[in-house]
Amino acid sequence: MFKSLLIAEIMVIKSVNKKSWVFLFPVLSCFFIFSTCGHALDISFNDPKLQYMGRIGYQQDASVLYWPGSSVRIDFEGTDLIAELKDEKEQNYYYVIVDSTNFTKLKPDKSRKKYTLATGLPPGRHSVQLYKLTDISKGKTFFYGFELGKVGHILSPPSMPKRKIEFFGNSITSGYSLEDTTGDSGDSKFYNNYLAYSAITARHYNADFHCISRSGIGIMVSWSPEIMPEIYDKLDPYDSTLKWDFSKFTPEVVVINLMQNDYWLVGKPKYEQFIRRFGATPPNETQIINAYKNFIQLIRGKYPDASIICTLGSMDATAGGCPFPEYIEKAVSLLNDSKIYTHFFPFRQSPGHPKKKEQQENAEDLIRFIDTHHLF
Repeated sequence: MFKSLLIAEIMVIKSVNKKSWVFLFPVLSCFFIFSTCGHALDISFNDPKLQYMGRIGYQQDASVLYWPGSSVRIDFEGTDLIAELKDEKEQNYYYVIVDSTNFTKLKPDKSRKKYTLATGLPPGRHSVQLYKLTDISKGKTFFYGFELGKVGHILSPPSMPKRKIEFFGNSITSGYSLEDTTGDSGDSKFYNNYLAYSAITARHYNADFHCISRSGIGIMVSWSPEIMPEIYDKLDPYDSTLKWDFSKFTPEVVVINLMQNDYWLVGKPKYEQFIRRFGATPPNETQIINAYKNFIQLIRGKYPDASIICTLGSMDATAGGCPFPEYIEKAVSLLNDSKIYTHFFPFRQSPGHPKKKEQQENAEDLIRFIDTHHLF
């Protein structure tokens, strides 16, 4: 049996010992590292005791978080924790997860600022994780480091999970509109990758998690100019010079949930990205099958030994009568690879993108499939 995870989404919440409080607010008087209100950062972004997850970029003075589900974790002894951040577009949201139980949300500014993540914690060991809820369509975030205060010191984190799983997907995998209970808005505040099926599945297996997903993306055509075969191997999808080093992360399981946007867009001949990709003639069945097959071959080329699950859904591309699940099955059959599977999430009859309940159901469905086939 699976239980849905309940998340507190208020900005101030009581800590588990019910005697202290965890706060989240910008320290408006401390904008810069060498400000008059405090000393330099105690813990630099590149401290070896920090634990990152996801495709993380590194610059001279900061690490860069691009993709949904990317995170940085610190384990420490102390009562207070400050982080210094700057956001590219001021559209990203993060969970601040204190001791794995207290969740608050943070939206960094465009200017470089310090934010108090926790204060008044009881003595002893603590952990804080900054977890990116939004996807790359909302831009990137620069992380400069942490301050622990006068009595704090960093501790070695737990070992990284041995299992590894990677997702390539679109808005469904990102968690687009997951928290919009009245509509299907793409506003950043409604994203929640932590509660998307991808992240739930990764946590179920205690797996190191990479989520290469972007809202609106397809394999042949997207709502934006880039398509997944053009960005799957990038650190920053908007910078062609920043290639990802695939030797840094080798997953046992890869899940690909793409073609929902292709399904919508191949029927829109007047849309600019349709014209850009196809001219005046929509792709035929053979072209669609080959495009999917070619992308799976790209992934197989990077991960020769991984189990690859080709999925689709749970939006209307898996509704009755839609040919796209069959196209995917035909593409996979042409590859003749015993470690490439198909598994589709059923259309759950809800308008718009999947919300919390549907995402949980998709995760449970995927976990059953992985367990049945002994992929971990």
